[in-house]
Amino acid sequence: MSEALLTLESVTKRFTRNPSLGEKIAGLVTGGAKSEVVRAVTDVSLTVDKGEVIGLVGESGCGKSTLGRMIAGIYTPSEGSLRFEGKPVAKPAGRRVDKLTTRIQMVHQDPFASLNPRMRIGDTVAEGPVAHKLVASGEAAAYVESLLSRVGLDAGYRRRFPHQFSGGQRQRVAIARALAMKPDLLVLDEPVASLDVSIQAQVLNLFMDLRRELGLTGIFISHDLGVVRHVSDRVAIMYLGRIVELSPTKDLYADPRHPYTKALFDSVPKLGQGQGVFKPIAGEIPSPLNPPSGCAFHPRCAFAGPRCKAEVPKLKPLSTGRLAACHLEDGGVQ
Repeated sequence: MSEALLTLESVTKRFTRNPSLGEKIAGLVTGGAKSEVVRAVTDVSLTVDKGEVIGLVGESGCGKSTLGRMIAGIYTPSEGSLRFEGKPVAKPAGRRVDKLTTRIQMVHQDPFASLNPRMRIGDTVAEGPVAHKLVASGEAAAYVESLLSRVGLDAGYRRRFPHQFSGGQRQRVAIARALAMKPDLLVLDEPVASLDVSIQAQVLNLFMDLRRELGLTGIFISHDLGVVRHVSDRVAIMYLGRIVELSPTKDLYADPRHPYTKALFDSVPKLGQGQGVFKPIAGEIPSPLNPPSGCAFHPRCAFAGPRCKAEVPKLKPLSTGRLAACHLEDGGVQ
């Protein structure tokens, strides 16, 4: 068996918004202004083996990006722990953060926003490895040129600024910057969502080539089921901050088990079926400020019963390598 590179145990992230001065003043009349707590990620446990890519899928607002940022050490978990080769990625909230800055790197969704518009590309890519003494400053230019060539860009582009590149080229620069730190784990947050379809294919093929060449491990965050199927070994389906199904990619696409996963698949248009009826998921995703009791998906689920409204389902094994959090798979919904 392969060795676990990353381990998440009961990871939870909450964001608290305290009332503004104006809200506090208004609260004197209305009866007080209270803090609001957003439950972005709740009780997520996951292991990532060396060399594998896990796809993280769900609707907007389900907590995918928040989980990715905790893995990268940008956010600290409110509860639970993340360990990278047994070492903490981030300590609990309120304590000093211990980031593994050179081992885990993140590629953000919008490359134009994540690249400094006032820095030349060469300086952007070289900044991290020089600061962490992975590369001597005198060797930085040659190092940057080799990285740009590896991601399919002309070495002379290192003198350009971000606004002089197309969206696909900027995303290649962002990947080069992440690779410059010689990471063992890449967290890719919707890396092709803002790109044209033809450019998406180029960036995805680049990622697959780099994975084979460098033996990278990846967390691939996306709402696009087709993209995730192409790049992932396993897929985790998230809903309102929780993982509701985890399965090898081939098994998941052949036989989705959780009602939410089935609803996601039914909502994807398919070629070769003529004028099929589009089936959007019923209802709206609940607010993380006030999540439903029991199973968070029960207000939108056609199979929900009394047990679903009262009891949170646990992520339990279905078969080898497959898990789902649904009472239909665990004794029924009554």
